[in-house]
Order: sequence, then structure tokens, then C-alpha cells
Amino acid sequence: MQPDMPAISQAQIKRIRSLRIKKFRDETHSFVAEGRKSVCELLARFVPVLLVIRDDAPPLDGFLQIVRANRRQMEQLSSLVTPTDYLAVFNIPEQTADNIVLPGRILALDGVQDPGNLGTIIRTCDWMGFNTVLCSPQTADCYAPKVVQATMGALARVRLVYGDLPSALRSLRQQGYELTGTTLDGDNVYASDALRNAGKTVIVMGNEGNGITPEVKDMLTQRITIPSFAREHVESLNVSIATAIILSEIRRKQ
Repeated sequence: MQPDMPAISQAQIKRIRSLRIKKFRDETHSFVAEGRKSVCELLARFVPVLLVIRDDAPPLDGFLQIVRANRRQMEQLSSLVTPTDYLAVFNIPEQTADNIVLPGRILALDGVQDPGNLGTIIRTCDWMGFNTVLCSPQTADCYAPKVVQATMGALARVRLVYGDLPSALRSLRQQGYELTGTTLDGDNVYASDALRNAGKTVIVMGNEGNGITPEVKDMLTQRITIPSFAREHVESLNVSIATAIILSEIRRKQ
């Protein structure tokens, strides 16, 4: 143990564990990240509150408050099956659509509820250069531990804005954005010219089971679908995989 570094207190353990619940994340405006890579990348965007390191792991730069924890305590704190040597608490920034500089290409999520799907989508957006994601209130919380872990640090570069999605899309449409959504009755994404537009584009992805809500669907200017090439009936694509295919097609066609 490093003698000049205080041990984590029971109060700190209790507070960190409470951040697994959205209610307490909202009340304290903070969230947890685990693993050296994620913690270091998130430092580029989020204000750090506390770093917890296990036993004799070396401290990281950028944290004013660092405490140490033993293996048992890290297991108490961690949401992972195998806890890492680093766990950090960050502040959640105040953020609305008004203080975001919107790029030419935006992803909108209409009720994507699975945290794993959301985390994978954020990571895919980072890879494909989509840096803004508009989310309906029914979309999973991007600061939930499972989402943060699945992004592998991409949350530092992809900004998610939560709010009234129809209102946001209506405003974007008035600004000249094309609203392209994935629907079962849409045009074949591989044959359609819908994704060739290099200008202002919003890609709308819907809920895992119900797809895009009727109100948002009525606002779409273009509809596309990913056709199945299976000889027999198969279940629809996972929304995170479908998002990856759509964003890849945009990059390929442009």
C-alpha cells in the first residue's frame, strides 16, 4: 500500500455504489467509469471527482482526490465480473441541444432501451465520425455503468443530448436536414440513393421491439431498410448492428 494515499471510506463506498442507480446519478450529477483506458480517455471531456485505485497500482494524473482500496472493496464497488485496478467518478456536464454545435450528420435514437446496445452504438458512432446523438427520454441512460463500459471511452468524444425527440427533429427539418429512418417498408439501403447526400443528415433508429414511434415516423423525409438475405424467416437485426450497417453505408456511398 502507498502510505501517503488515504484508504477509501465506507461513506465513499456507499456513494459510489449508489451511482449504479439513475436516480442518484441525476441527484449528484455524477457517474462511474472503470478501467484505465476508459478513465484516461474520459478525462479529456469530463471533470474528475475521485479516483479509486487498487492496492499498489500507480496513481493517474488529472485527479485531485485519490484513494486506495483493497481487492474486497474493489469487488464491492465494481459492476464488472472481474474488477479492474482503476475506478473513477466524474461529473455529468449540464448539456442541452442549445449548447451543442450540431454537425452535418446526426444520429437520433427513438427509445433504444438496452444499455449494451446503446454503448455499442456510441462506440460505433465514434468510429464512423458521428459525434452527436439525439435521444428520446425513453432511450437508456448513457451514464449507466453498462453503457459507459461498453463505449470503451467513446463517451469522451460522442455527445448525447436527451430531450423531446419530435421537437428536436422538427427543428432540424426546418433547418434543412433530411430525416432518414429505418422502417420495414423502407427502400433497400443498398439500392437507395437516400444515403448519398453529403449535406445535413439525421439517421433515426428505433426501439428494439417496436421500431420508430408513429409520431417520429410521420416526420421522416426518407425511409430505408436493411433487407434480409436469409432463405427462411429470421428475427430482425439487433439495433446496434443495424446502426453499424447504416453508418457504414453512409461512409461507403459518400
